[in-house]
Amino acid sequence: MTPRTQTAFSARQRLLTALPYLTLPLFLAVMVALVWLTRSYDEEEQRATLINDVLWLEQNMQFKLDRNAAQLAQIGHELLLADRHQPQAGAALRQLVRAENGLARVIWLDARGHTQGALPPVTAGDQIGETLGAVPAESTFRLAAALGRHVYGPTYEVAGGGHQFEVHVPIYSDDAFIGAMVGIYSLQDLVINELPWWFAERYRVSVRNSDGREIVAKSKVAPLSDTRRYSMTFEPPGGGLTLEITAYQGETRWVPVLLIGSIVLLSGILIWSVWQLRRELGRRHKAEQALRGESLFRRAMEDSMLTGLRARDLTGRITYVNPAFCKMVGYDAEELVGCTPPMPYWDPDYREQTQEIHDRILSGDAPADGFEIRLRRKNGERLDALIFEAPLIDAAGRHTGWMGSMLDITEQKRAQELARQQEERLQATSRLITMGEMASTLAHELNQPLAAIASYNTGCLNRLDQPDIDREELKDIHAKIGRQARRAGEIIRRVHDFVRRSEPKREDLDLNLVISEAVSLIEADTHKRGMRIETDLAEHLPYIPADPVMIEQVIVNLVRNGMDAMRDNRPARRTVRVSTREEGGHLVVCVADRGKGIDAETARRLFEPFFTTKAEGMGMGLNICRSIAELHHGRLGFETNPDGGTIFTLSLPVEPS
Repeated sequence: MTPRTQTAFSARQRLLTALPYLTLPLFLAVMVALVWLTRSYDEEEQRATLINDVLWLEQNMQFKLDRNAAQLAQIGHELLLADRHQPQAGAALRQLVRAENGLARVIWLDARGHTQGALPPVTAGDQIGETLGAVPAESTFRLAAALGRHVYGPTYEVAGGGHQFEVHVPIYSDDAFIGAMVGIYSLQDLVINELPWWFAERYRVSVRNSDGREIVAKSKVAPLSDTRRYSMTFEPPGGGLTLEITAYQGETRWVPVLLIGSIVLLSGILIWSVWQLRRELGRRHKAEQALRGESLFRRAMEDSMLTGLRARDLTGRITYVNPAFCKMVGYDAEELVGCTPPMPYWDPDYREQTQEIHDRILSGDAPADGFEIRLRRKNGERLDALIFEAPLIDAAGRHTGWMGSMLDITEQKRAQELARQQEERLQATSRLITMGEMASTLAHELNQPLAAIASYNTGCLNRLDQPDIDREELKDIHAKIGRQARRAGEIIRRVHDFVRRSEPKREDLDLNLVISEAVSLIEADTHKRGMRIETDLAEHLPYIPADPVMIEQVIVNLVRNGMDAMRDNRPARRTVRVSTREEGGHLVVCVADRGKGIDAETARRLFEPFFTTKAEGMGMGLNICRSIAELHHGRLGFETNPDGGTIFTLSLPVEPS
């Protein structure tokens, strides 16, 4: 051991040896300080108890005064508005004028301040208000009427040495002042009856006027404390009154047991405290380790998620993004954290719409089922996203921001668009097939006007060969040729409108007109099959937002299905009935046939794709019809016809969704 090491060791030994001697004065100083602090704390605690009790007394007295004023207002409405006093009002008034409520008398006045009644009644022998004048005080009445709330008057002395004050409660009816209720409080009754027994056991309560003279007091015979005294303004009624509370002298409070116990047990307590502290530090270290592991686990979960996460504070500033979010928008976390609107990944073409959605979220109006939004990646590609927003709540329960979870639905939107286009192609194909089935009938329908045109033309040529020409006759023949040509053109136009493929469009639609055109389109096919179509169209139906070609396709399919169902019927029962009506905010189209009906197995699969009961059918007609109905937020269903057959019902909403 080197000399330097020996010197250091010796110094350490001396320090350890002297430590108990150095600790003893410190220990004595701590004990003296403990005694002084304990006495100071005891006095401060008694002072705080006094203040709390006084505040409780003040609040309790204020509550009783406010409650009495509210009851006076309620009773006043019944007394001043009714033609005659109601028994309930009188009973409530008698219940209110009791000593425990502090009220000595209640007087009710009209809008001019004239007395309408009093309880107890005022007699000639009553002398009140000797100091400040008559009761009720006119100045207090005018002030209450002007302020529109109850007003307390000053305290005045009455016969017998008592003191009273008034409260004026204005009464209104339809914003018109109709009078006031005047409550006359006895200061003695209010102070004496308001104090609970435990308060009177602890304190002496007195009320002094502006001159310092004691006018009301409640106390018991006991020595009073010189140090524990509290004074405050007596509000209401005010007017210079002071409420003084003085504590009774209690027994002297010493702490010898505490000092002796501290000396004996201090060493053991210190050792036990150090041991407990060591255990607590060990537990805290384990908790920190577990918290660190949990944090790393949650961070790993967030980093491995495919859902983008983004946190924002209440001002909209980004505070956190996970790797999935960065991958979706193409920006690094360092580029996004701290950004405020407009964000770099917002699409400039949709900036106003995006800003509107952003403001809705910050105002707490985020859609519960999420919202779709168009964004733009860093490389310029557009991104369709589905975002769900939820409030961020910290450990103290405070709302600190918003957490958004984002899903990339770009491919899903593309698939939906492709499916929509396929659906349109399928609908167009269905219309072409329908027209193919009706081709021969339409050819026959077109042949009639064309044959008539040829016949009229031959007659016209023959007339031109004759020496005398009747111009009026030729004019009539040409007019008939024009009518037949327009008829053929109308048939071709209806067929063209029906089979052409176009984008779905919504326009104000006259449903009855569409049904009439659909019936005209298949009228030739109806005559060929020996069928009849009856229409019962309700008048003055409202217009609906719908695509006319699609709705016409549904009507044509339903009517032709009805005719197919009646092909084996006798001629008298080959009638398809089409009717319309308005019901519950919807327009309802019913297509009823009188065929064989639909059995349970067929009904279960009726709307399935490629299911058909026809040898030559595709099984897509009703499926397409239902898709068109749902596209218009409507419904397609069926039920059994009481006259035999089936009734198909198409329901379309009047207002757009």
